[in-house]
Amino acid sequence: MPRRTVSVPHPNGDPTPTPEERVELRKKVTLLRGISIIIGTIIGAGIFISPKGILKNSGSVGMSLVVWIACGILSLFGALSYAELGTCIKKSGGHYTYILEAFGPQVAFVRLWVDMIAIRPAGLAVIALAFGRYILEPIFMPCGVPEIAIKLATTIGITMVMYLNSMSVSWTARIQIFLTFSKLLAMAIIIVPGLYQLFKGETKNFENAFEVNTIDLTGLPLAFYSGMYAYAGWFYLNFVTEEVENPERTVPLAICISMVIVMICYTLTNVAYYTVMSAEELLASNAVAVTFAEKLMGNFSFAVPVFVALSCFGSMNGCLFAISRMFYVASREGQLPEVLSMIHIRRHTPLPAVIVLYPITLLILFLGDIYSLLNFMSFLRWLFIGVAVVGLIYLRYTRPDMPRPFKVPIFIPAVFSFTCFFMVFLSLYSDPINTGIGFAISLTGIPAYFIFIHFERKPKWFQKLSGQRLHKCKWETSEYAQKFLSSYTLIIHIMMPDMPSSF
Repeated sequence: MPRRTVSVPHPNGDPTPTPEERVELRKKVTLLRGISIIIGTIIGAGIFISPKGILKNSGSVGMSLVVWIACGILSLFGALSYAELGTCIKKSGGHYTYILEAFGPQVAFVRLWVDMIAIRPAGLAVIALAFGRYILEPIFMPCGVPEIAIKLATTIGITMVMYLNSMSVSWTARIQIFLTFSKLLAMAIIIVPGLYQLFKGETKNFENAFEVNTIDLTGLPLAFYSGMYAYAGWFYLNFVTEEVENPERTVPLAICISMVIVMICYTLTNVAYYTVMSAEELLASNAVAVTFAEKLMGNFSFAVPVFVALSCFGSMNGCLFAISRMFYVASREGQLPEVLSMIHIRRHTPLPAVIVLYPITLLILFLGDIYSLLNFMSFLRWLFIGVAVVGLIYLRYTRPDMPRPFKVPIFIPAVFSFTCFFMVFLSLYSDPINTGIGFAISLTGIPAYFIFIHFERKPKWFQKLSGQRLHKCKWETSEYAQKFLSSYTLIIHIMMPDMPSSF
Protein backbone atom coordinates (compact mmCIF):
# COMPACT_ATOMS: atom_id res chain seq x y z
CA MET A 1 0.00 0.00 0.00
CA PRO A 2 1.49 3.42 -0.92
CA ARG A 3 2.29 5.91 1.80
CA ARG A 4 -0.45 8.36 2.70
CA THR A 5 0.08 11.94 1.58
CA VAL A 6 -1.18 15.09 3.27
CA SER A 7 -2.49 17.89 1.09
CA VAL A 8 -1.05 21.32 1.75
CA PRO A 9 -3.29 24.20 0.53
CA HIS A 10 -1.83 26.24 -2.31
CA PRO A 11 -2.26 30.01 -2.53
CA ASN A 12 -4.63 29.47 -5.44
CA GLY A 13 -6.75 27.04 -3.44
CA ASP A 14 -5.66 23.85 -5.26
CA PRO A 15 -5.17 21.15 -2.60
CA THR A 16 -3.49 18.61 -4.91
CA PRO A 17 0.02 17.82 -3.64
CA THR A 18 2.96 17.88 -6.02
CA PRO A 19 5.82 15.38 -5.70
CA GLU A 20 7.89 18.01 -3.86
CA GLU A 21 5.11 18.39 -1.26
CA ARG A 22 4.72 14.70 -0.56
CA VAL A 23 4.80 14.20 3.21
CA GLU A 24 6.38 10.91 4.26
CA LEU A 25 8.84 9.41 6.69
CA ARG A 26 12.34 9.98 5.39
CA LYS A 27 15.18 7.46 5.23
CA LYS A 28 17.38 8.77 8.04
CA VAL A 29 18.40 5.52 9.76
CA THR A 30 21.99 4.75 8.75
CA LEU A 31 24.01 1.67 9.72
CA LEU A 32 25.37 3.37 12.86
CA ARG A 33 21.92 4.59 13.87
CA GLY A 34 20.48 1.14 13.25
CA ILE A 35 23.12 -0.45 15.48
CA SER A 36 22.43 2.15 18.19
CA ILE A 37 18.68 1.40 18.06
CA ILE A 38 19.25 -2.33 18.57
CA ILE A 39 22.03 -2.17 21.19
CA GLY A 40 20.46 0.80 22.96
CA THR A 41 17.15 -1.04 23.32
CA ILE A 42 18.53 -4.47 24.28
CA ILE A 43 20.85 -3.24 27.04
CA GLY A 44 18.63 -1.94 29.81
CA ALA A 45 19.01 -1.87 33.59
CA GLY A 46 18.96 -5.64 34.10
CA ILE A 47 22.63 -6.40 33.37
CA PHE A 48 23.68 -3.71 35.88
CA ILE A 49 21.15 -4.38 38.63
CA SER A 50 19.96 -7.98 38.73
CA PRO A 51 21.60 -10.40 36.27
CA LYS A 52 21.10 -13.25 38.74
CA GLY A 53 18.07 -15.10 37.35
CA ILE A 54 20.34 -17.21 35.16
CA LEU A 55 22.79 -18.02 37.98
CA LYS A 56 19.97 -18.88 40.38
CA ASN A 57 18.32 -21.34 37.97
CA SER A 58 21.44 -22.82 36.36
CA GLY A 59 23.07 -23.68 39.69
CA SER A 60 26.72 -22.92 38.90
CA VAL A 61 28.99 -20.16 37.64
CA GLY A 62 30.18 -22.14 34.62
CA MET A 63 26.72 -23.24 33.55
CA SER A 64 25.41 -19.67 33.88
CA LEU A 65 28.08 -18.46 31.42
CA VAL A 66 27.12 -21.27 29.04
CA VAL A 67 23.47 -20.17 29.25
CA TRP A 68 24.42 -16.53 28.52
CA ILE A 69 26.30 -17.60 25.38
CA ALA A 70 23.61 -20.09 24.27
CA CYS A 71 20.84 -17.49 24.68
CA GLY A 72 22.92 -15.05 22.64
CA ILE A 73 23.23 -17.61 19.83
CA LEU A 74 19.50 -18.42 19.92
CA SER A 75 18.69 -14.69 19.86
CA LEU A 76 21.04 -14.33 16.90
CA PHE A 77 18.99 -17.03 15.14
CA GLY A 78 15.85 -14.95 15.74
CA ALA A 79 17.61 -11.79 14.61
CA LEU A 80 18.79 -13.45 11.39
CA SER A 81 15.24 -14.66 10.71
CA TYR A 82 13.99 -11.10 11.15
CA ALA A 83 16.77 -9.86 8.88
CA GLU A 84 15.32 -12.02 6.10
CA LEU A 85 11.79 -10.82 6.84
CA GLY A 86 12.97 -7.19 6.89
CA THR A 87 14.65 -7.45 3.50
CA CYS A 88 11.84 -9.28 1.69
CA ILE A 89 8.97 -7.32 3.30
CA LYS A 90 10.18 -3.73 3.16
CA LYS A 91 7.47 -2.29 5.38
CA SER A 92 7.84 -0.90 8.88
CA GLY A 93 5.88 -2.43 11.73
CA GLY A 94 7.93 -5.45 12.80
CA HIS A 95 5.93 -8.40 14.22
CA TYR A 96 2.61 -6.85 13.21
CA THR A 97 3.56 -6.44 9.55
CA TYR A 98 5.04 -9.93 9.20
CA ILE A 99 2.03 -11.62 10.81
CA LEU A 100 -0.26 -9.51 8.60
CA GLU A 101 1.59 -10.58 5.43
CA ALA A 102 1.72 -14.27 6.38
CA PHE A 103 -1.52 -14.96 8.25
CA GLY A 104 -3.88 -12.08 7.50
CA PRO A 105 -5.49 -9.18 9.37
CA GLN A 106 -7.29 -11.12 12.11
CA VAL A 107 -4.17 -12.57 13.75
CA ALA A 108 -2.26 -9.32 13.19
CA PHE A 109 -4.99 -7.30 14.89
CA VAL A 110 -4.92 -9.51 18.01
CA ARG A 111 -1.18 -8.82 18.26
CA LEU A 112 -1.80 -5.11 17.78
CA TRP A 113 -4.63 -5.08 20.32
CA VAL A 114 -2.54 -6.68 23.06
CA ASP A 115 0.35 -4.31 22.36
CA MET A 116 -1.90 -1.27 22.44
CA ILE A 117 -3.88 -1.95 25.62
CA ALA A 118 -1.25 -3.55 27.83
CA ILE A 119 2.21 -4.68 26.75
CA ARG A 120 3.68 -1.45 25.38
CA PRO A 121 2.30 1.01 27.97
CA ALA A 122 3.22 -1.29 30.87
CA GLY A 123 6.65 -2.07 29.44
CA LEU A 124 7.40 1.62 28.86
CA ALA A 125 6.22 2.47 32.38
CA VAL A 126 8.48 -0.18 33.97
CA ILE A 127 11.58 1.09 32.13
CA ALA A 128 10.64 4.67 33.00
CA LEU A 129 10.21 3.76 36.69
CA ALA A 130 13.74 2.34 36.73
CA PHE A 131 14.96 5.59 35.12
CA GLY A 132 13.15 7.68 37.75
CA ARG A 133 14.52 5.62 40.64
CA TYR A 134 18.18 5.58 39.55
CA ILE A 135 18.40 9.18 38.34
CA LEU A 136 17.36 10.29 41.85
CA GLU A 137 19.38 7.75 43.84
CA PRO A 138 22.65 9.78 43.95
CA ILE A 139 20.66 12.76 45.31
CA PHE A 140 18.99 10.80 48.12
CA MET A 141 21.94 8.54 49.07
CA PRO A 142 22.13 6.86 51.56
CA CYS A 143 18.37 7.23 52.18
CA GLY A 144 15.68 5.66 50.03
CA VAL A 145 14.00 7.61 47.26
CA PRO A 146 10.35 8.60 48.01
CA GLU A 147 7.83 6.92 45.74
CA ILE A 148 6.17 10.19 44.73
CA ALA A 149 9.54 11.61 43.68
CA ILE A 150 10.19 8.50 41.59
CA LYS A 151 6.85 8.83 39.79
CA LEU A 152 7.38 12.55 39.14
CA ALA A 153 10.87 11.89 37.71
CA THR A 154 9.39 9.02 35.70
CA THR A 155 6.72 11.33 34.25
CA ILE A 156 9.37 13.88 33.26
CA GLY A 157 11.43 11.12 31.62
CA ILE A 158 8.46 9.82 29.61
CA THR A 159 7.54 13.37 28.58
CA MET A 160 11.11 14.09 27.43
CA VAL A 161 11.19 10.92 25.31
CA MET A 162 7.77 11.69 23.79
CA TYR A 163 8.84 15.26 23.00
CA LEU A 164 12.13 14.17 21.44
CA ASN A 165 10.46 11.59 19.19
CA SER A 166 7.76 14.10 18.22
CA MET A 167 10.19 16.81 17.18
CA SER A 168 12.95 15.19 15.13
CA VAL A 169 13.97 11.79 13.78
CA SER A 170 17.57 12.97 13.35
CA TRP A 171 17.95 14.19 16.93
CA THR A 172 16.22 11.08 18.28
CA ALA A 173 18.80 8.96 16.43
CA ARG A 174 21.74 11.15 17.52
CA ILE A 175 20.77 11.00 21.17
CA GLN A 176 20.26 7.24 20.84
CA ILE A 177 23.84 6.92 19.53
CA PHE A 178 25.13 8.95 22.51
CA LEU A 179 23.15 6.84 24.99
CA THR A 180 24.36 3.61 23.35
CA PHE A 181 27.99 4.68 23.73
CA SER A 182 27.21 5.61 27.36
CA LYS A 183 25.94 2.07 27.98
CA LEU A 184 28.99 0.52 26.35
CA LEU A 185 31.23 2.83 28.41
CA ALA A 186 29.45 1.74 31.60
CA MET A 187 30.00 -1.91 30.68
CA ALA A 188 33.65 -1.19 29.84
CA ILE A 189 34.08 0.36 33.32
CA ILE A 190 32.97 -3.00 34.72
CA ILE A 191 34.68 -5.32 32.20
CA VAL A 192 38.19 -3.79 32.14
CA PRO A 193 38.86 -3.81 35.93
CA GLY A 194 37.24 -7.23 36.20
CA LEU A 195 39.42 -8.76 33.51
CA TYR A 196 42.46 -7.04 35.04
CA GLN A 197 41.71 -8.81 38.32
CA LEU A 198 41.27 -12.08 36.41
CA PHE A 199 44.66 -11.74 34.70
CA LYS A 200 46.20 -10.99 38.11
CA GLY A 201 45.09 -14.43 39.19
CA GLU A 202 41.75 -13.77 40.92
CA THR A 203 40.20 -17.06 39.80
CA LYS A 204 38.98 -18.55 43.08
CA ASN A 205 35.31 -17.97 42.14
CA PHE A 206 35.81 -20.00 38.95
CA GLU A 207 37.09 -23.07 40.77
CA ASN A 208 34.69 -26.00 40.36
CA ALA A 209 32.64 -23.79 38.00
CA PHE A 210 30.92 -26.86 36.53
CA GLU A 211 30.48 -28.81 39.74
CA VAL A 212 27.86 -31.45 38.96
CA ASN A 213 26.26 -31.38 42.40
CA THR A 214 25.26 -27.71 42.09
CA ILE A 215 23.85 -27.84 38.53
CA ASP A 216 20.04 -27.77 38.57
CA LEU A 217 18.76 -29.41 35.38
CA THR A 218 15.13 -28.71 36.28
CA GLY A 219 15.91 -24.99 36.54
CA LEU A 220 17.75 -24.73 33.22
CA PRO A 221 14.60 -23.94 31.21
CA LEU A 222 13.89 -21.01 33.55
CA ALA A 223 17.52 -19.90 33.18
CA PHE A 224 17.08 -19.86 29.39
CA TYR A 225 13.83 -17.97 29.84
CA SER A 226 15.67 -15.25 31.80
CA GLY A 227 18.49 -15.18 29.26
CA MET A 228 16.20 -14.77 26.27
CA TYR A 229 14.50 -11.82 27.99
CA ALA A 230 17.90 -10.22 28.61
CA TYR A 231 18.60 -10.29 24.85
CA ALA A 232 15.08 -9.16 23.82
CA GLY A 233 15.11 -6.03 21.65
CA TRP A 234 17.00 -7.29 18.59
CA PHE A 235 13.78 -6.94 16.54
CA TYR A 236 13.25 -3.18 16.94
CA LEU A 237 15.08 -2.12 13.76
CA ASN A 238 12.46 -4.07 11.79
CA PHE A 239 9.82 -1.68 13.13
CA VAL A 240 11.40 1.21 11.14
CA THR A 241 12.40 -0.58 7.91
CA GLU A 242 10.92 2.13 5.67
CA GLU A 243 13.24 4.72 7.26
CA VAL A 244 16.41 2.63 6.86
CA GLU A 245 18.88 3.61 4.16
CA ASN A 246 19.51 0.68 1.80
CA PRO A 247 17.61 -1.85 3.99
CA GLU A 248 18.82 -4.87 1.97
CA ARG A 249 22.33 -4.22 3.29
CA THR A 250 21.78 -2.18 6.45
CA VAL A 251 19.22 -4.36 8.26
CA PRO A 252 21.16 -7.68 8.21
CA LEU A 253 24.49 -5.94 8.89
CA ALA A 254 23.16 -3.86 11.80
CA ILE A 255 21.45 -6.90 13.36
CA CYS A 256 24.53 -9.14 13.12
CA ILE A 257 26.97 -6.50 14.41
CA SER A 258 24.66 -5.55 17.28
CA MET A 259 24.04 -9.12 18.43
CA VAL A 260 27.76 -9.98 18.41
CA ILE A 261 28.57 -6.84 20.45
CA VAL A 262 25.79 -7.49 22.98
CA MET A 263 26.71 -11.18 23.36
CA ILE A 264 30.38 -10.33 24.00
CA CYS A 265 29.49 -7.52 26.43
CA TYR A 266 27.01 -9.64 28.41
CA THR A 267 29.42 -12.57 28.74
CA LEU A 268 32.45 -10.46 29.71
CA THR A 269 30.38 -8.40 32.18
CA ASN A 270 29.32 -11.57 33.99
CA VAL A 271 32.92 -12.86 33.97
CA ALA A 272 33.97 -9.54 35.56
CA TYR A 273 31.25 -9.87 38.22
CA TYR A 274 32.38 -13.41 39.11
CA THR A 275 36.01 -12.27 39.32
CA VAL A 276 35.17 -9.88 42.17
CA MET A 277 32.08 -11.54 43.76
CA SER A 278 31.27 -15.09 44.65
CA ALA A 279 28.05 -16.67 43.44
CA GLU A 280 26.54 -16.24 46.92
CA GLU A 281 27.45 -12.52 47.02
CA LEU A 282 25.98 -11.96 43.56
CA LEU A 283 22.71 -13.65 44.48
CA ALA A 284 22.47 -11.62 47.72
CA SER A 285 23.10 -8.25 46.05
CA ASN A 286 20.18 -5.94 45.24
CA ALA A 287 22.28 -4.02 42.70
CA VAL A 288 25.14 -6.13 41.35
CA ALA A 289 26.97 -3.33 39.52
CA VAL A 290 26.87 -1.11 42.64
CA THR A 291 28.29 -3.92 44.79
CA PHE A 292 30.99 -4.54 42.18
CA ALA A 293 31.90 -0.83 42.08
CA GLU A 294 32.00 -0.55 45.88
CA LYS A 295 34.45 -3.46 46.07
CA LEU A 296 36.81 -2.15 43.38
CA MET A 297 36.26 1.60 43.03
CA GLY A 298 35.17 2.91 46.42
CA ASN A 299 33.38 6.25 46.21
CA PHE A 300 33.10 6.03 42.41
CA SER A 301 30.16 3.68 42.94
CA PHE A 302 27.82 6.70 43.08
CA ALA A 303 28.21 7.02 39.28
CA VAL A 304 26.69 3.59 38.64
CA PRO A 305 23.05 4.72 39.21
CA VAL A 306 23.61 7.55 36.72
CA PHE A 307 24.78 5.10 34.06
CA VAL A 308 21.81 2.84 34.83
CA ALA A 309 19.44 5.82 34.43
CA LEU A 310 21.03 6.71 31.07
CA SER A 311 20.69 3.07 30.03
CA CYS A 312 16.98 3.11 30.89
CA PHE A 313 16.47 6.39 29.02
CA GLY A 314 18.09 4.88 25.93
CA SER A 315 15.80 1.84 26.15
CA MET A 316 12.74 4.11 26.44
CA ASN A 317 13.89 6.20 23.49
CA GLY A 318 14.60 3.26 21.19
CA CYS A 319 11.42 1.43 22.19
CA LEU A 320 9.14 4.43 21.56
CA PHE A 321 10.87 5.27 18.27
CA ALA A 322 10.15 1.75 17.01
CA ILE A 323 6.70 1.14 18.48
CA SER A 324 5.26 4.39 17.12
CA ARG A 325 5.98 3.08 13.61
CA MET A 326 3.92 -0.03 14.30
CA PHE A 327 0.91 2.13 15.19
CA TYR A 328 1.58 4.27 12.11
CA VAL A 329 1.59 1.21 9.83
CA ALA A 330 -1.48 -0.31 11.52
CA SER A 331 -3.36 2.94 10.92
CA ARG A 332 -2.23 2.93 7.30
CA GLU A 333 -3.57 -0.62 6.98
CA GLY A 334 -6.96 0.52 8.34
CA GLN A 335 -6.75 -1.22 11.73
CA LEU A 336 -6.32 1.94 13.83
CA PRO A 337 -7.84 5.44 13.47
CA GLU A 338 -6.54 7.21 10.37
CA VAL A 339 -5.20 10.14 12.39
CA LEU A 340 -2.37 7.88 13.63
CA SER A 341 -0.99 7.62 10.08
CA MET A 342 -0.60 11.38 9.75
CA ILE A 343 2.90 12.85 9.56
CA HIS A 344 3.97 16.29 10.75
CA ILE A 345 4.34 18.46 7.66
CA ARG A 346 7.63 20.13 8.60
CA ARG A 347 9.24 17.71 11.04
CA HIS A 348 8.37 14.50 9.16
CA THR A 349 7.60 12.60 12.37
CA PRO A 350 4.50 10.42 12.93
CA LEU A 351 3.38 12.76 15.74
CA PRO A 352 -0.03 11.19 16.58
CA ALA A 353 1.46 7.67 16.59
CA VAL A 354 4.21 8.84 18.96
CA ILE A 355 1.98 10.51 21.54
CA VAL A 356 -0.86 7.96 21.51
CA LEU A 357 0.86 5.94 24.27
CA TYR A 358 1.43 8.99 26.48
CA PRO A 359 -1.94 9.13 28.31
CA ILE A 360 -2.22 5.32 28.56
CA THR A 361 1.29 5.01 30.02
CA LEU A 362 0.73 7.75 32.61
CA LEU A 363 -2.62 6.22 33.57
CA ILE A 364 -1.01 2.82 34.14
CA LEU A 365 1.91 4.47 35.96
CA PHE A 366 -0.25 6.19 38.57
CA LEU A 367 -3.31 3.94 38.75
CA GLY A 368 -2.44 0.48 37.45
CA ASP A 369 -0.62 -2.56 38.81
CA ILE A 370 2.18 -2.54 36.24
CA TYR A 371 4.05 -5.65 37.30
CA SER A 372 0.94 -7.82 37.47
CA LEU A 373 -0.01 -6.65 33.99
CA LEU A 374 3.43 -7.57 32.67
CA ASN A 375 3.21 -10.98 34.35
CA PHE A 376 -0.11 -11.58 32.58
CA MET A 377 1.14 -10.52 29.16
CA SER A 378 4.90 -11.14 28.96
CA PHE A 379 4.68 -14.65 27.48
CA LEU A 380 2.63 -13.27 24.57
CA ARG A 381 5.73 -11.51 23.24
CA TRP A 382 7.37 -14.87 22.54
CA LEU A 383 4.16 -16.39 21.22
CA PHE A 384 3.77 -13.74 18.53
CA ILE A 385 7.49 -13.59 17.71
CA GLY A 386 7.34 -17.35 17.21
CA VAL A 387 4.27 -16.93 14.98
CA ALA A 388 6.09 -14.27 12.92
CA VAL A 389 9.11 -16.56 12.40
CA VAL A 390 6.79 -19.46 11.47
CA GLY A 391 5.38 -16.97 8.95
CA LEU A 392 8.85 -16.80 7.37
CA ILE A 393 8.79 -20.58 6.85
CA TYR A 394 5.20 -20.40 5.60
CA LEU A 395 6.07 -17.68 3.07
CA ARG A 396 8.97 -19.77 1.76
CA TYR A 397 6.40 -22.31 0.52
CA THR A 398 3.42 -20.11 -0.34
CA ARG A 399 5.40 -17.29 -2.00
CA PRO A 400 8.61 -18.90 -3.26
CA ASP A 401 9.13 -16.20 -5.92
CA MET A 402 9.23 -13.34 -3.37
CA PRO A 403 12.57 -11.48 -3.72
CA ARG A 404 14.84 -12.39 -0.80
CA PRO A 405 18.08 -10.37 -0.87
CA PHE A 406 19.08 -12.01 2.43
CA LYS A 407 18.15 -15.64 3.03
CA VAL A 408 18.94 -17.85 6.02
CA PRO A 409 19.07 -21.67 6.15
CA ILE A 410 15.66 -23.07 7.06
CA PHE A 411 16.92 -24.71 10.27
CA ILE A 412 17.58 -21.25 11.80
CA PRO A 413 13.92 -20.08 11.87
CA ALA A 414 12.82 -23.64 12.72
CA VAL A 415 15.05 -23.82 15.82
CA PHE A 416 14.15 -20.32 16.95
CA SER A 417 10.39 -20.72 16.53
CA PHE A 418 10.58 -23.98 18.51
CA THR A 419 12.44 -22.06 21.25
CA CYS A 420 9.70 -19.40 21.36
CA PHE A 421 6.90 -21.95 21.65
CA PHE A 422 8.85 -23.85 24.29
CA MET A 423 9.04 -20.64 26.34
CA VAL A 424 5.28 -20.20 26.00
CA PHE A 425 4.77 -23.79 27.19
CA LEU A 426 7.15 -23.12 30.08
CA SER A 427 5.04 -20.11 31.09
CA LEU A 428 1.91 -22.26 31.07
CA TYR A 429 3.65 -24.90 33.18
CA SER A 430 5.33 -22.61 35.73
CA ASP A 431 2.60 -19.95 36.12
CA PRO A 432 -0.70 -21.25 34.72
CA ILE A 433 -2.92 -18.67 36.48
CA ASN A 434 -1.17 -15.51 35.23
CA THR A 435 -0.63 -17.08 31.80
CA GLY A 436 -4.32 -18.01 31.60
CA ILE A 437 -5.36 -14.48 32.52
CA GLY A 438 -3.02 -13.16 29.82
CA PHE A 439 -4.57 -15.49 27.23
CA ALA A 440 -8.03 -14.32 28.27
CA ILE A 441 -7.04 -10.66 27.89
CA SER A 442 -5.55 -11.34 24.46
CA LEU A 443 -8.69 -13.17 23.32
CA THR A 444 -10.65 -9.94 23.80
CA GLY A 445 -8.92 -8.87 20.56
CA ILE A 446 -11.17 -11.26 18.60
CA PRO A 447 -14.51 -9.53 19.36
CA ALA A 448 -12.69 -6.17 19.14
CA TYR A 449 -11.64 -7.06 15.57
CA PHE A 450 -15.20 -7.85 14.49
CA ILE A 451 -16.66 -4.79 16.25
CA PHE A 452 -14.09 -2.21 15.14
CA ILE A 453 -12.77 -3.63 11.84
CA HIS A 454 -14.91 -6.34 10.28
CA PHE A 455 -18.49 -5.09 10.60
CA GLU A 456 -19.30 -2.42 8.03
CA ARG A 457 -22.33 -0.91 9.79
CA LYS A 458 -20.89 1.26 12.53
CA PRO A 459 -22.13 4.40 14.29
CA LYS A 460 -21.34 7.64 12.44
CA TRP A 461 -19.17 8.92 15.27
CA PHE A 462 -17.01 5.78 15.03
CA GLN A 463 -16.75 6.02 11.25
CA LYS A 464 -15.51 9.56 11.62
CA LEU A 465 -12.97 8.57 14.29
CA SER A 466 -11.69 5.55 12.39
CA GLY A 467 -11.09 7.55 9.23
CA GLN A 468 -13.90 6.35 6.94
CA ARG A 469 -15.18 9.94 6.91
CA LEU A 470 -11.99 11.64 7.99
CA HIS A 471 -11.00 12.68 4.46
CA LYS A 472 -13.61 15.44 4.61
CA CYS A 473 -11.87 17.12 7.51
CA LYS A 474 -8.23 16.10 6.96
CA TRP A 475 -6.81 19.60 6.93
CA GLU A 476 -8.87 20.67 9.95
CA THR A 477 -7.43 17.69 11.86
CA SER A 478 -3.94 18.75 10.81
CA GLU A 479 -4.61 22.24 12.19
CA TYR A 480 -5.73 20.78 15.53
CA ALA A 481 -2.58 18.65 15.62
CA GLN A 482 -0.49 21.78 15.04
CA LYS A 483 -2.25 23.56 17.92
CA PHE A 484 -1.76 20.53 20.17
CA LEU A 485 1.93 20.36 19.30
CA SER A 486 2.33 24.07 20.09
CA SER A 487 0.76 23.60 23.53
CA TYR A 488 2.79 20.44 24.11
CA THR A 489 6.01 22.27 23.14
CA LEU A 490 5.21 25.16 25.48
CA ILE A 491 4.82 22.77 28.43
CA ILE A 492 8.11 21.06 27.62
CA HIS A 493 10.00 24.35 27.38
CA ILE A 494 8.63 25.42 30.76
CA MET A 495 10.06 22.22 32.26
CA MET A 496 13.28 22.28 30.17
CA PRO A 497 14.15 25.91 29.35
CA ASP A 498 17.54 24.97 27.91
CA MET A 499 16.02 22.75 25.22
CA PRO A 500 16.42 24.40 21.77
CA SER A 501 13.14 25.60 20.31
CA SER A 502 13.77 23.85 17.02
CA PHE A 503 15.75 20.79 16.06
